[in-house]
Amino acid sequence: MNVDSDNTIDEGLYSRQLYVLGHEAMKKMSVAHVLVIGLKGLGVEIAKNVILAGVKSVTLYDKTPASISDLSAQFYLRPEEVGQERAKVSQPRLAELNQYVPVKVLEEDLTEETLKQFKVVVATEMNLSKQLEISEICHANNIHFISTEVRGLFGRIFNDFGEKFEVIDSTGEEPLTGMIAAISNDAEGVVTCLDETRHGLEDGDYVSFTEIVGMPELNSSAPRKIKVLGPYTFSIGDTSGLGEYKTGGVFTQVKVPKYVDFLSFKESLTKPEYLISDFAKFDRPAQLHLAFQALHQFIEKNQRYPKPRNEQDATEVFELTKALVNTLEDKPELDEKIVKELAYQSAGEVSPMVAVYGGLGAQEVLKAVSGKFNPIHQYMYMDALEALPKSVNLSEELCAPTGSRYDGQIAVFGKEFQEKIANTKEFLVGAGAIGCEMLKNWAMMGLGSGPEGALYITDMDTIEKSNLNRQFLFRPADVGQLKSQTAAKAVTNMNPDLNGKITVYQERVGPDTEKIYNDDFFEKLSGVTNALDNVEARKYMDRRCVYYHKPLLESGTLGTKGNTQVVIPFLTESYSSSQDPPEKAIPICTLKNFPNAIEHTIQWARDLFEGYYKQPADNVNLYLTQPNFVESTLKQGGNQKDTLDTVYNFLVGEKPISFSQCVAWARLKFEEVYHNNIMQLLFNFPKDSVTSTGQPFWSGPKRAPEPLVFDPKNPIHMDFIVYGANLHAFNYGLKGETDREYFYKELENVIVPEFKPKEGVKIQVQENENVEQDNGADSLDDVVNKLPEPSTLAGFRLNPCEFEKDDDSNFHIDFITAASNLRALNYGINVADRHKTKFIAGKIIPAIATTTAMVTGLVCLELYKIIDGKKDLEDYKNGFVNLALPFFGFSEPIGAPKLEYDGKEFTLWDRFDIDRDLTLQEFIEYFKKEHNLEVTMVSSGVSMLYSFFMAKKKAEERLKMKVSKLVETVSKKPIPPHVKAVIFEICANDKEGEDVEVPYVKVQIRP
Repeated sequence: MNVDSDNTIDEGLYSRQLYVLGHEAMKKMSVAHVLVIGLKGLGVEIAKNVILAGVKSVTLYDKTPASISDLSAQFYLRPEEVGQERAKVSQPRLAELNQYVPVKVLEEDLTEETLKQFKVVVATEMNLSKQLEISEICHANNIHFISTEVRGLFGRIFNDFGEKFEVIDSTGEEPLTGMIAAISNDAEGVVTCLDETRHGLEDGDYVSFTEIVGMPELNSSAPRKIKVLGPYTFSIGDTSGLGEYKTGGVFTQVKVPKYVDFLSFKESLTKPEYLISDFAKFDRPAQLHLAFQALHQFIEKNQRYPKPRNEQDATEVFELTKALVNTLEDKPELDEKIVKELAYQSAGEVSPMVAVYGGLGAQEVLKAVSGKFNPIHQYMYMDALEALPKSVNLSEELCAPTGSRYDGQIAVFGKEFQEKIANTKEFLVGAGAIGCEMLKNWAMMGLGSGPEGALYITDMDTIEKSNLNRQFLFRPADVGQLKSQTAAKAVTNMNPDLNGKITVYQERVGPDTEKIYNDDFFEKLSGVTNALDNVEARKYMDRRCVYYHKPLLESGTLGTKGNTQVVIPFLTESYSSSQDPPEKAIPICTLKNFPNAIEHTIQWARDLFEGYYKQPADNVNLYLTQPNFVESTLKQGGNQKDTLDTVYNFLVGEKPISFSQCVAWARLKFEEVYHNNIMQLLFNFPKDSVTSTGQPFWSGPKRAPEPLVFDPKNPIHMDFIVYGANLHAFNYGLKGETDREYFYKELENVIVPEFKPKEGVKIQVQENENVEQDNGADSLDDVVNKLPEPSTLAGFRLNPCEFEKDDDSNFHIDFITAASNLRALNYGINVADRHKTKFIAGKIIPAIATTTAMVTGLVCLELYKIIDGKKDLEDYKNGFVNLALPFFGFSEPIGAPKLEYDGKEFTLWDRFDIDRDLTLQEFIEYFKKEHNLEVTMVSSGVSMLYSFFMAKKKAEERLKMKVSKLVETVSKKPIPPHVKAVIFEICANDKEGEDVEVPYVKVQIRP
């Protein structure tokens, strides 16, 4: 079971996936039985992803003896198991993936009674006639049927989810919400949103309303269908009979289920509907629809696949395809080359295509059992023919079987290209979710397994329980071990040819590890593949690849969305050439005083956690250990008095000696934050306040708050006290308590002073408004003087709370949830559960194994092209996919932008290379003589080495120095011994005296 006895999901295991699918979809999945037919590479890949996702059970059916060529993509098959039944070999290894999902082998025949046990049947390896027979049984019994296969660089998938299949949420995106400025009384009522926020809705969406004043009927009405009129307006139908709108109101998008009808497999063959996977190949799906049927006819007739690159077999498949053209109403024009290419490759199975369709197929299984996301309706065909090598001439002889584990790949790429793959040296940066999938693909491809090949892996992280749901190379027993070492060991078991070929590191990549990842390290590499989870590390590796002229493969996932980018030296732009816009920050005044969304209160509560339990403890410890803490604090900007006041309070004024005092502290904090501060805000700005222009102050995004009156019977009120008191106790090393009866008794003894608002208190209204004020009677000097001497507190330290979202026993998320929801209650905002709060406060990136598998497959298809040395932009593809919609977008990479000086073009990949350590004078003369450039300024890093306006004496001294010595002199740091070359930036004028942009300069200072 994926759900515990109390019907809750194991969030430790499924934490990131829950933010993709949600609890309801996960619970539907946890009662679904899935049958996977065919346990070659694709069947195992789909089974793996479905098991990780957490269905009720997975049953395997494949009585075919494994062949040596199956090892090309079947990562759970070992050489010594060739000849054994595929399903039986795969079952024990698949069963290790998820303790909640039983994995069984089906021994009986595929009868109607047998098939009725399952919610979904997936066929990956089976004659088309048998698939059609099974699909008819499934269609008649409302069993969801998926047929999918990969043949070389071609893939196909078909869905039949029956009639009136319910899709509960097509996109999986959070419902849109926004604040309302006006609603007209009209036969076609128009809703106008606040100017600064686009509504983001589409025609046909449904919305509901809350908090509207003056048109109360809308607050309780059924969701209304909308028509978009503009970015800030939409119509909602007749509002003429409703009250007159006055103020306020929030709209919320309502997800309305939709129903989709599917034809059976047999019916759909002559009435196909296609999802386009690549708009540059718009004419391919119809051709491949017929070609795959013809291929199955060939197989059933000859009891074998067409021989690799065999012209006679390919011609027969083409003739069979031509005979099928009339079965379609919209008859395609056949491209003989494409159809024959399918025949040439059909005996092959390559791991990257298996990963693409394994991720895609598994996601369709999850859609079938949960109703979450839009299913493929009904076919999707895809090819990656651009990956075929140009550097070798493929022939029947080159692609013939060799009795090797790589025969499935050799059938497509040939023996010569297999040697190139084996002798590649690739660096994988990261061994997490993407890294695990990448390594599995590489092991199946035989990447780096040759006499001159090598793989290098680095990852500084250790394995956590939440990793097991996506990082499939790891098992529960591996928790706490290094990811890089564990992953290397796992893939070496998958392909023993990698034994001794993988070098493992645990040091992060960055400037501080350049003595490890140095010139010698990078110069021996064929390329770099990133499997990182942060932008800064990606940018760093991008800079290194540009410097060393190494190709870079980049990818990332976000829930069901994935992207891939290929960076090729001297051809494409680099990763850093473009970047996403920065995240929109929440204005400080909104956080402090005017929240209007739960995201605002969660961020505020996250800051409150830091301000109560982290920063004060850190400051106290600094005060006790750093003799100059007070002086350095006084030199800093901001309100130094508040910082020192807090140090005093945590050391003396509010220091508890018992847990009961922690309870009292939490109760007084509740009063201060949720009652007193709100009373003061309303004192400054009463609910009937108006602005200088006569508009109501509390309007638009500003919600008038209500102070909370503490109620021990309210669980949210008590959550704040219980978790707040325990965290305060943790700071001081006191033993906590969670028994609420204890708290009820202690709270009866807490005296809460009556609060009266004060005159003259400033409150920030505008974002850039300065509202610093004196919050106490003591002067700054008084505060400093009353601090206790650190020597009187020898050995005393506080325990700062380092925020940790994944430890459910530390009360961090519990406190933030309570604090945020109380703030939401102040401002009339709908509260959020712990799950949503954890997602936002912890900045969790949603993730699911299906997207990861597909994205790494797409990356590895580009890797084939890099190994082949392709030189044309049109050969490569950047990709963006969203499996939820589903959507697939592929485009050529953007070329490296070209600049020019003195009639010479250059890009970010170009530089001036000087092969010796010369004097600055020689350096300047070199550019004058060789490039007609007058150097006016020279710098290295942050050090300015020379400029035309420099004092004459200083310039003369520097001109005589070797540039390496000059760098050390000016920077006051020695050049590390591992650095062989130094980078310089120059400003220069051309022969006309015009300032021109030029490449950077690399000077070799050591051999």
